[in-house]
Formats: sequence, structure tokens, C-alpha cells
Amino acid sequence: MALISEAGHNFSDVLALGVAWLADALARRAPTPRFSYGLRGSSILAALFNGTLLLVAVGALSWEALRRFADPQPVEGELVMAIAGAGVVVNGVTAALFASGRGDLNLGGAYLHMASDAVVSIGVTAAGLAVLLTGRLWLDPLVSLAVNAAIVLGTWGLLSESFAMAMAATPRGIEPAQVRAFLAARPGVAAVHDLHIWPMSTTETALTCHLVTPGGRPGDIFLHDHCVELDRRFAIRHPAVQIETDPEFACALAPDEVV
Repeated sequence: MALISEAGHNFSDVLALGVAWLADALARRAPTPRFSYGLRGSSILAALFNGTLLLVAVGALSWEALRRFADPQPVEGELVMAIAGAGVVVNGVTAALFASGRGDLNLGGAYLHMASDAVVSIGVTAAGLAVLLTGRLWLDPLVSLAVNAAIVLGTWGLLSESFAMAMAATPRGIEPAQVRAFLAARPGVAAVHDLHIWPMSTTETALTCHLVTPGGRPGDIFLHDHCVELDRRFAIRHPAVQIETDPEFACALAPDEVV
């Protein structure tokens, strides 16, 4: 059962790598009139899909492992050790290939899959040895449940972060209060409202806001410097700013609770 859990995880990894590759290819496509940002958001969907797929697989395998406690099945310890040992090598090498992309949630998800597989394979190898030496068949489903628990712990962060991105939450690592304070401190800015920060993809962030500048429109140099500083300070590379020069004008989007 431990080996089947690992096999199910490996199969989901193959699918995850394919989805990650497809999402990366789609994200590189040029924008169109209908998809004005291109298909960059596909990387977020891929990360969400991969996290969900793992949890579904873990649920099915955990159910079967629990059944095996009541109905133990023969376990060939040597076979389990041989296959799991090969998995340690293959998964470890593949994880190393993805290590450089851990900053991207999409590629980081693929890295997480492969790295966790390498650890799982080590655990399954140990389970095969334990069953071979002791003959205690209940060790097989027990290790399977331990493997599944490790997968859930390793996947939960990926799933929660990708879900937050899919819901246009501010990306982790960017503090909205700091961005607002930076915008409010810009020369000539009296107020900031309708501030939104969201991920366009797993690596790109967009921002929109209204700036009230009573002294008049600040000009192109102000906007250029504004964009440069947002990129330098917060890695926000797609800002869009609406300038309002009349502080007495009641903008319909001024209250923070209005979207």
C-alpha cells in the first residue's frame, strides 16, 4: 500500500509537470484583444490544479490504507525496496532540475512535488525493509498514511497560496499598507484611494489606484518615476494610476469598501 501511495503520487507528479509546462508555455503567449494580459493567469490555475490533484489522490489512498488495517495483504519487501529506491534517485534528480524555479509558484509547485516524492521514496524503502525484517503487514498501511500526511503538510501551502492568487489576493511578500504609505508620500499627492494589488501570474503583479493631486496633473516624469519605484520597491511591474486634481470631488470609488 505504501508503494501504491508513492506510485499514485508519482503519477500525479507526471501530470503536474505536464500542467506546469503547459501553463508556462501559455503564459508566454502574446496578448490579444480578448486576453489583454495574455494568458499569464494560467500559471496560477496550474498551481491550484496541482495542489487540488494531490489532495484528492491522498484522500483516495488514505481510505484504501485504512481498509488494509482490517484486511492486511501480502507485501513483497524486496520489490518495494527496489522500486522505491529507484524512485529516490529519479525524483531527487528531477527536483534538482526544478530547484532554480522555486520563486515561481507554478514551477515551485513542480519542485515541491518532486522533492516530496524523493522523501516519500525514502520512507517507502524503509517500510519495505521493516516488513521484510519483521513480517508485520500493518506497517505497510501505516507508512502509507504517514506518507500521505507528509504530502498534505507539504502541499497545503501551495494550495492555499494558489487559491489566494486565483481570488486576486495581494501576493505574499507585498504589504498593502506599505504600498499605500509609499503612494501617499509621493510629491504632490494628498490622498490615495481605490488601491488594488493582485497577481497577473505567479511571477507578475499589477496595481491600480487613484491619486488625488490638488496642485494639478503631475506630468509624465512623475508617472515614470512612480512606475520605476513600484517595481524597485515592491516588484509591481504593471501599475495603472488615475489622477484626480479636485480634492472636493467625491469619487464613487473613494471608500475602501467599494469595489
